[in-house]
Amino acid sequence: MSNARDTAPDLSDGFSLDDELEETDAWEDDPADEAADEADGFESGYADEPDPEKPTVGAMELAERHQLRRVAGLRTELEDITEVEYRQLRLERVVLVGVWTEGTTQDAENSMAELALLAETAGSEVLEAIYQRRQSPDPATYVGRGKVEAIGEIVRATGADTVICDGELAPSQLRNLEDRLKVKVVDRTALILDIFAQHAKSKEGQAQVELAQLQYMKQRLRGWGGNLSRQAGGRAAGGDGIGGRGPGETKIETDRRRINDRIAKLRRELKGMKVTRDAKRSQRQANQIPSVAIAGYTNAGKSSLLNRLTTAGVLVEDALFATLDPTTRRTTTADGRVYTMSDTVGFVRHLPHQLVEAFRSTLEEVADADLLLHVVDGSHPDPEGQIAAVREVLADIDATDVRELIVINKADAADPMVIARLQAREPHTVVVSAKTGQGIAEALARVEAELPRPAIEFEVLLPYSRGDLVDKIHRAGEIESIEHTADGSLVRGRASEALAGELTQYAVAPQS
Repeated sequence: MSNARDTAPDLSDGFSLDDELEETDAWEDDPADEAADEADGFESGYADEPDPEKPTVGAMELAERHQLRRVAGLRTELEDITEVEYRQLRLERVVLVGVWTEGTTQDAENSMAELALLAETAGSEVLEAIYQRRQSPDPATYVGRGKVEAIGEIVRATGADTVICDGELAPSQLRNLEDRLKVKVVDRTALILDIFAQHAKSKEGQAQVELAQLQYMKQRLRGWGGNLSRQAGGRAAGGDGIGGRGPGETKIETDRRRINDRIAKLRRELKGMKVTRDAKRSQRQANQIPSVAIAGYTNAGKSSLLNRLTTAGVLVEDALFATLDPTTRRTTTADGRVYTMSDTVGFVRHLPHQLVEAFRSTLEEVADADLLLHVVDGSHPDPEGQIAAVREVLADIDATDVRELIVINKADAADPMVIARLQAREPHTVVVSAKTGQGIAEALARVEAELPRPAIEFEVLLPYSRGDLVDKIHRAGEIESIEHTADGSLVRGRASEALAGELTQYAVAPQS
């Protein structure tokens, strides 16, 4: 039985390759065949032309972050060690605990809602939330004895493995709660530090977060029991050896010494990074380039606003503390003046003091700015509370003297009554929506109007051979009028002291 095809050419009559190739020259795309392919759903695997739109750096970082994301309902905890093959992956299951000492009930609920968002951003599943009205937190267990028992029942009933407290716990409070609840207990500070550790990308940001974590951890070290509580060399374990008797260095002392060494090393590294940052800042100041800093509450839309104003392409995500590393972009006004716009880390209520200290070199961008864009989430239930929290941090970094422009963001989702209330309270405001582009043109106009103007007025007649000076006036000065004459360009405007000195030799004598 032959497997040869019935359509094989008859070689007995002679086969010519040239004749066969000439037949292929007449092949053309038949429109009927193309219509049949479209009807069958056929699509060519070859693109007619490459996609002209390239992903931005922020889009690539967001895709990378989503490549490794924990999934709700899956876990790694083993409830029965004998059934290892049946174990599942899941998020940490947490119970939120708060103490309400002042303010209204709405304030307490807003604070717990924010804590829930922080917990979800850190990668956990919130099961229950409970808060207690007290004049002050309990010095031993943060909440009262009865609440501790109630929380223990909730933990056992829900199968939670972590309790998160809405406040900074003292080491004794942390230890007492863990001993009574038999699960891990973390406070608000540790939660925020964990989020920062996940989202830090640059070397400086990672060093700042590690420094803050070590400073927090240093005060909360715990021993590991009697068998690991002491260290001694030689035959000291058996009670022998000259110089080996008595207590050696405890384990907790060893840990604290290593933490101190690491803190000192990180501070030296950050000091070196600060020199580079200060050099860049001093160069901008020497060139008298105005700077604009964007600050505000976390998830208020600072990165989205920066993308709208400068097309920076930084990462944007609907999450708390999505971006930590500061981004500075060079941009120009409508009349050609150059200035910089910088995005900073977001603020939050009760921002840990360790983070403020660790990120001080980064936050100095705000203190040294000529204009501060204070971004507020207009759709938030308590925007006034956000403004107060941000200004509290600004006071810590000595940035209260910087001119401030309130930018009410998310106007497409905000209540018009809330926006009107904010505008009545803060008259120096502009309403925008970074998502839809609403109000962006007005915001840019306000920014350009608020930028510092050169101090010295001038009127010069520049020869056409000095086009470099005209370009410098466009970039570093302010041109009010320019007229091209037979002798050169007659320019009127304002300039800095250094630039005005270069223009002195071309000054036009005032007419009497």
